[in-house]
Amino acid sequence: MVKEPTYRWVVVAAGGFMGCVAMGAMFSLPVLLTPITEATGWSRAGVSAAMTLAFLAMAGTSMLWGALSDRFGARRVVLAGACLFSASLWLVSLAPSLALFQLVFGLLVGGTMPAFFAPMMANVTGWFITRRALAVSLVSAGIGLAPVTMSPLAATLTEYYDWRMVLTILAVIVAVCTIPTTAFLRPPPIAADGPASGAMPDEPDARMTLRQAVTSAPFLVLVLTNFFCCATHSGPIFHTVSYAEICGLTTLAAVSIYSVEGIAGMGGRLGFGLLGDRFGAKRILSLGLLAQAIGVMGYYFARDLMTFYIVAAIFGFIYAGIMPLYNVLARENFPMKMMGTIMGGIGMAGSLGMATGPIMGGWIFDQTGGYGAMYITCAVFGLAAFLVAMTFRPFPKPQPAGVPGLAA
Repeated sequence: MVKEPTYRWVVVAAGGFMGCVAMGAMFSLPVLLTPITEATGWSRAGVSAAMTLAFLAMAGTSMLWGALSDRFGARRVVLAGACLFSASLWLVSLAPSLALFQLVFGLLVGGTMPAFFAPMMANVTGWFITRRALAVSLVSAGIGLAPVTMSPLAATLTEYYDWRMVLTILAVIVAVCTIPTTAFLRPPPIAADGPASGAMPDEPDARMTLRQAVTSAPFLVLVLTNFFCCATHSGPIFHTVSYAEICGLTTLAAVSIYSVEGIAGMGGRLGFGLLGDRFGAKRILSLGLLAQAIGVMGYYFARDLMTFYIVAAIFGFIYAGIMPLYNVLARENFPMKMMGTIMGGIGMAGSLGMATGPIMGGWIFDQTGGYGAMYITCAVFGLAAFLVAMTFRPFPKPQPAGVPGLAA
């Protein structure tokens, strides 16, 4: 049995911390949505569209950042991303018009955000043989702290500063927190020693080419599943604060719902990670997707604070818990040499799914004056994710003759 280094948990902690700060800064936009519209006169749909553009940019650059990490290593790539992301947030605060706000937030903030995900997740999974699902879940749990830490911080800052100064402060916080932390991202043992060293006895066949991987059924199923999965929870995540305010809650009370969702999500990530290690990532992912499709409808009936809390706890536990399992399935089926690219591709699909929520919810609200139709649509997306996930079939274990099911 191969002894796994203790340092792997340091990498997990670094990844979770940086992800929390970066994700929290990007998702300050839902908290700032009302202050921005009131201060500028820009439409709610127009400001929300900036987040949609950001997710589209994330989709367009996810595989690029992942491929760069495969070639140059996670530390250099995440460092570059941290610098660019911080600068992009500062530039958003200077935007004089809605069009420039959408352009800078969408293309620059969104385009640099994936530097914190595929490279870090690929790096983390390379350190683990056992407890892999738990490891990626812990990184994801760190990211899930964003609604509990960064969102309340942004809400508090809005009481003292205008939205431009809030974004400037967040840019400084991101730079101070993430840039030094990249020093803790070391190459995993398999990258240093190679598969032949036995560092990873469950390593998928290294002879698989990138072309074979991205055209394979397992990859395509993961991509499509993640698209519908993220489309399911994108709208509720982005519009929860605004919906609660419409129901009569104060801004801080509305943000506290977001925080409850985040706290529950931490439990979900840990719980689903442990279940994934025990019963298999594919089985737990499929069950979680079905539960998510049902749970999202809870917001349709929420009107008061307590109901919001209950729905947020259930929904946050489910959707946050299932997300790390995509990375586990990717690591179980594809070799480490292309892991950044594979996870970037899966992340690309997730970003496209996330892009549907902000603009869809904003458009539905502008047309109907409410969010009910959005939650119904999201539930349909959730059922689609479950049905697609049920078709996932992992690669057979590598045989000496090659990779079954793949062309030689």
